[in-house]
Amino acid sequence: MPNPYREILGLPGTLAFSAAGLLARFPVSMVGIAIVLMLSSITGSYATAGTVSATFVIAQAVCAPQLARLVDRFGQARVMTPAVTISGLALGGLVVAAVTGAPLWTVYACAVVSGASVGSLGALVRARWTQAVRTPKELHRAYSWESALDESTFVLGPVIATILATSVTPWAGTAVAAVVIVVGGYAFLAQRGTEPPAQPRLEGGAHRGSVMRSGALVGIVVVFLFVGGIFGATDVSIVAFTAEHGRPSLAGVLLGIFSLGSVVAGLLYGAHTWTGPAWRRFVVGVAVLAAGTGLFLLVGSIAVMAAVMFVTGFAISPTIINGNSMVQHLVARQRLTEGLTWLSTGINVGVSVGSSVAGVLIDGHGSTGGFVMVAASGGVAVLTAVGVAPLLRRRDQGDPAHLPGH
Repeated sequence: MPNPYREILGLPGTLAFSAAGLLARFPVSMVGIAIVLMLSSITGSYATAGTVSATFVIAQAVCAPQLARLVDRFGQARVMTPAVTISGLALGGLVVAAVTGAPLWTVYACAVVSGASVGSLGALVRARWTQAVRTPKELHRAYSWESALDESTFVLGPVIATILATSVTPWAGTAVAAVVIVVGGYAFLAQRGTEPPAQPRLEGGAHRGSVMRSGALVGIVVVFLFVGGIFGATDVSIVAFTAEHGRPSLAGVLLGIFSLGSVVAGLLYGAHTWTGPAWRRFVVGVAVLAAGTGLFLLVGSIAVMAAVMFVTGFAISPTIINGNSMVQHLVARQRLTEGLTWLSTGINVGVSVGSSVAGVLIDGHGSTGGFVMVAASGGVAVLTAVGVAPLLRRRDQGDPAHLPGH
């Protein structure tokens, strides 16, 4: 059976920047649960742990689009090399502040600085793919490949973070994430040959204002926000769920299984050539994801939870792939990194709110309270997707104009 991804990974420089990009964004899968495990152990409060984790993500969400705009204007390496350095150092400072018992405000301050400067490496990788591929079919496969890699980090990242936090020391997972932010970022940004060209001066004021003036893009971002709410609430709720069942070390395993389902689905999805509209597949994917995660409330054992999470995970990658693909039709070529980053921002804001609210609910009602937040986020995501579908249907036409030769 032919490998449908061999062709795109054989293009000049693609395998190298994709592999380095995988390492560069690996810490994203570790930071949330690593902070929760570290601070819940040190402070004894899931609410505190969840809000610090949320602070990191909110700072990233607020600042990542601004960094992306600078990247589009001045280039990836010039902007992001100092940024990832600051992010790694600040996350290391968060560890030191937590372990030494420094005032809580210093922990929050470090979370703000680290999150604000980490950017969205996934958007940078996808922007490189638009320069490397030649056809919409190749771009579909490239985005599917990157989505599968994203999810593979969420298979391994939570497991590694949990093992480090429970078997080594509570702060080990966060410390390792801080190091990998810098090392991975440098490895990716050093590959200048595949970096999209900077465009500091563009005709028609293409860098004026925000890409969020597009109603269709706003709609996708809002849907992604509530999908992020599912993810954030699930992260914290699974930590509490496994602790209630006397197996806290299995939290990372369950989250990894959730992402494993997404990895498999992403690879299968990218290998198939789809003819129907992406907007319809997007809405269906959101609905399936919401239905599956809503079942978490009914699960009473770790084994059943693992099965439900694996099957439900099949809805994640296709939903993310279709969302990213639709951005190609909604923003100018010179604003692509910013447009893609807004999707990450939507998810990250949702993750932060979901984890924070779920943490409070868990402190009062156990894991059941957290899973209520998961179900609520899913329900609103579906309603929003259905509501924005007419806008997406009108804009989801033709091939993206971001490929060589277009």
